[in-house]
Amino acid sequence: YFWQGVKYTLLLSVVSVAIAVIPALLLALMRLSKNRIVRSLAGAYIAVFRSTPMLVQLYIVYYGLFGPSGITIPSFYLFGYINIAQFFPGVVALALNSAAYVAEIFRGGILAVDKGQMEAARSLGLTQWQGMRLVVLPQAIKAILPALANELVTMVKESSICSVIGMMELMWGAKTVTTSSYVPLGPYVFAAVIYFCINFPASKAIEAIERRMRRGDKQ
Repeated sequence: YFWQGVKYTLLLSVVSVAIAVIPALLLALMRLSKNRIVRSLAGAYIAVFRSTPMLVQLYIVYYGLFGPSGITIPSFYLFGYINIAQFFPGVVALALNSAAYVAEIFRGGILAVDKGQMEAARSLGLTQWQGMRLVVLPQAIKAILPALANELVTMVKESSICSVIGMMELMWGAKTVTTSSYVPLGPYVFAAVIYFCINFPASKAIEAIERRMRRGDKQ
């Protein structure tokens, strides 16, 4: 159960963050737009998802968007243990929540690029979008990647909330072992150790990458 839960948790986290990248980039560009309505819409989305509990969002997506009167997902198993009918709503809920945070990461990375870069791109005849895509975004990646990796580490922990809808991730495995063994504490301590063994080395690796990427920066 624990080994199966680890695989499920990692897959759930990676897929959720990967899906969140596209709407997050769109939200970041909307937040930087000169149109006040567009900025307000993006700001409202970010405010709602950052100011409400993820558990509530998960319930709304699972029981509302994908409930009996919503979108129907066929129930079949991927790799023998991943139920798509549960996995897909969980990914959508986590991705919608993560997009609100990743959008701010993108926005911060874009703002970290000197404004003169866009002005230089426009002076060379590039459009606003071409300057953003070809000049600003490639430079912003340096600031974005470490923070995006941190979001992935955070998602590994946050994905544990999906156990409440029966997704067979790590916390679900701990609950199952607790129920079948009548040992109330041990399985949860073991799950905590597994989360630590995943996230602590990943955090240290991210710090090493950040230090390496800052080597060329001016002090």
